[in-house]
Amino acid sequence: MTPINAVLTDDFGRKHNYLRISLIEKCNLRCTYCMPADGIVLSPKASLMTADEIHAIAQTFVNNGVDKIRLTGGEPLLRKDFPEIIAKLASLQTEISITTNGILINKHIDVLKQFNVKKINLSLDTLVASKFHSITLRNQFQSVIDNLHLLLNNDFKIKVNVVLIKGFNDDEIIDFIKLTEFSPISIRFIEFMPFAGNEWDRSKMVSQKEILDQVQHHFPESDVEKLEDDKNFTAREFKIKNYLGSFGIISSITNPFCDGCNRIRLTANGKIKNCLFSNSETDLLTHFRNSEAIEDLIAFAIKSKKKVRAGMTTIEDVNNPALNQDNRSMIAIGG
Repeated sequence: MTPINAVLTDDFGRKHNYLRISLIEKCNLRCTYCMPADGIVLSPKASLMTADEIHAIAQTFVNNGVDKIRLTGGEPLLRKDFPEIIAKLASLQTEISITTNGILINKHIDVLKQFNVKKINLSLDTLVASKFHSITLRNQFQSVIDNLHLLLNNDFKIKVNVVLIKGFNDDEIIDFIKLTEFSPISIRFIEFMPFAGNEWDRSKMVSQKEILDQVQHHFPESDVEKLEDDKNFTAREFKIKNYLGSFGIISSITNPFCDGCNRIRLTANGKIKNCLFSNSETDLLTHFRNSEAIEDLIAFAIKSKKKVRAGMTTIEDVNNPALNQDNRSMIAIGG
């Protein structure tokens, strides 16, 4: 049996206290960077974790040092037993947050309040209704905007995730930042990343440098303030002087932040991915259902983690389809 204090520490000394659990592979949007055009083969319902299994497996992680849990998907609010899952996880006394596209948030806001889930990452890639439809293939723009305001009016802590794609929404960078002038939200610009079926092309990627070039061209240099990054940051944080909110840049491709990574992912069918870019998975659910201990499996997955981007150490590696497409689609991983 692996010692408890070593289960979530990898060979590079990184301690993993942040568990991201995907609840479902389905989504009510069809974002092109997340889901292949012809969809994905969904896991059979019987192979997905139940609410009780999510709680029990999460308990094992908490027992070994996890103190933050984020629920993702797919779209996590599509789970009909979402309130039950939240109630069970709340008993673990950890910080719980969710990533959502926002369409259904109004139906669950009372449950989120009840169990003190205050941190919401809202995915929104454009502020233009017609462009929203072109990337999501759905007419839900107003629902998302209305629910963003609903969350703000109820004092939730909001981060807006914006996947930037050159020629599509890179002309909205300043518009997104201007949202932070009067609202205490954090805009997080995310570099377009390669996953199976999303037709990733390096030329579509908007780099950290390109984002900051736009910011520095639009705002006086003295008004652009660099904030202190968190210990285990994913986003390098900035704000405009006197604005209520802030903005960050998640530069997984051009300027990775792997040295401080503290995250581990659990897919909806109960498999660990030790890195977003990794093609290797460790099946916990099958062993759990066989009443076998899973601590050693968790430790094995953590110890197998590479130092940088699942072993893709260079831009050339990331740009190699033989490497960057050997993975699940993003929707099947969990954001």
